[in-house]
Amino acid sequence: MSEEIEALRAKLISETGKLEWHELERHFARGAVVAVNPGIDLIEVALCMANDDREAMERWFDAGTVRRAETTDAEAWVKAQPLFWAVVIAPWVVIQEVDDSAESSDLH
Repeated sequence: MSEEIEALRAKLISETGKLEWHELERHFARGAVVAVNPGIDLIEVALCMANDDREAMERWFDAGTVRRAETTDAEAWVKAQPLFWAVVIAPWVVIQEVDDSAESSDLH
């Protein structure tokens, strides 16, 4: 990969953090939350978004593995109060529920 892409990947990793639902609610309210299913690399999705890789994004959206968060998601998150990995690719906040089984392998 190019040095630019690797530099951006490192930047995204450094800007990724854990947030609780209440910290994401206002972003959801403005329609800016993109949810990434478990098993999909959050940083790879953010990298494709940042580089406007429409082909990759269309594949994920068509498969339903990456999607704009919906009201049903928000209702479930209000009840469950999960923890999320989150990274901002303005104007979007890209999130993925923290996998408790993988907690020891945090993104760093």
